[in-house]
Amino acid sequence: MSADALPRRAASRGAAIAYWVSTFLFAAMMAMSATMYLTQPTMAAAFAHLGFPPYFRVELGVAKLLGVVALLAPVPARVTEWAYAGFGITLVSAVVAHSTVDGPAKAAAPLVAFALLAVSYVARLRTERAL
Repeated sequence: MSADALPRRAASRGAAIAYWVSTFLFAAMMAMSATMYLTQPTMAAAFAHLGFPPYFRVELGVAKLLGVVALLAPVPARVTEWAYAGFGITLVSAVVAHSTVDGPAKAAAPLVAFALLAVSYVARLRTERAL
């Protein structure tokens, strides 16, 4: 084993841990929000408050559940990339919607989710490079 293999191995192990922790936390957040979108009447009211039509809540809930599967299941890399892109667009849109209607303070939750998504994505790239 070469001298620089040990630091690279430790770095890849750290990236793998960061990837799985951030991805699991993000996936849990998205699965919980999707479930709430599909089952909670208060979420229907929240979507109406933001000015979205009722069907959008259902579409977004289903899309989030499919995205969670794409992040956690062994699917082709291209599918995972599209899931990251879709979540990124959704979260940026959520920040804009909440900030516009209720002010920037209400955009904290989608910003936290976006940060977790970014950590997951960067750690995934680092893990893949280390292999």
